[in-house]
Amino acid sequence: MLVSGGGTNLQALIDAEASGVLRSGAIALVISNNPDACALERAAKAGIPALTVTRRERGSQEAFEAAIQTALEDAKIELVVLAGFLSILSRDFTDRWPRRILNVHPSLIPSFCGRGFYGLRVHEAALSYGVKVTGATVHFVNEVPDGGQILLQKAVDVLPGDTPETLQRRVMEQAEWMLLPRAAELVSAEIINRHSGD
Repeated sequence: MLVSGGGTNLQALIDAEASGVLRSGAIALVISNNPDACALERAAKAGIPALTVTRRERGSQEAFEAAIQTALEDAKIELVVLAGFLSILSRDFTDRWPRRILNVHPSLIPSFCGRGFYGLRVHEAALSYGVKVTGATVHFVNEVPDGGQILLQKAVDVLPGDTPETLQRRVMEQAEWMLLPRAAELVSAEIINRHSGD
């Protein structure tokens, strides 16, 4: 899992693995591009190996992605899940992982997505536009921000008096934390089935 912040989606997957919702895969590595990410504490508490790789430390996007790629290969990772990972991955990186990188986005793509739409900005945009329904989307990752094939979506009502913070919380609780484990299980099971057919 690639993370940058609080790690609530990481926690949803940790909980899903513990409860058996995620049974075809296991969280084997957490990589953060932020040394202060709370997600690193969640990984440590769950006994999951974790490391930090920063672009500043590596000097370039190419070197940053090469370090992540090496760590993934060393850990024999087969599926990458972006959970609040605030770094755009290049085509060179995403092309190495066709249908093997998942991302959860806090809106119903194609609304309020793409470059610059992350975190509270997504919910601020939804509220200022006046939509009555928002939600979350899990999609495969390609070189276009939020542009990969959609796997799962779930709608969440916008309520009168919502703030970006209350809407963000409801979208996480009612959509993101349900969809991401389901999508990880679906793709993990597909990978296993492909291996058994080899």
